[in-house]
Amino acid sequence: MPRTDRKGAATTTTEGAFEGIRAELNTELVRLRGEREAVLAGLAEVIRDSQAGSGDDPADSSGKTFEREHEQALLTRVDEAILATEEAIGRIDAGTYGVCESCGEPIALPRLEAFPRAALCVSCKQRQERR
Repeated sequence: MPRTDRKGAATTTTEGAFEGIRAELNTELVRLRGEREAVLAGLAEVIRDSQAGSGDDPADSSGKTFEREHEQALLTRVDEAILATEEAIGRIDAGTYGVCESCGEPIALPRLEAFPRAALCVSCKQRQERR
């Protein structure tokens, strides 16, 4: 594990320091890709059903629209999680994992363990959320 300062922030990253986190990210990436395939299948089914029932009454049509929008929102969420996971793995490969992308300070190890895709330290994330 990397050394930490008194706040629990990673102070150095050594070769292999984040192997456990990397393994967790790889497992999460496989899970997310499977989830994406499931959501795509669900979306295709909803689209097929809405085309088959084009003569439905307005209530049925509204329900199908809601289902389609819901599946599309799920797909967007999964795609964002896949991208964030791939970026975190890329930061590990580049040796920049655990460094805040905003201020350049180390990200606290407990934060990285709790949220391995974190690209911002707690302070910068809080500032971003206030905007």
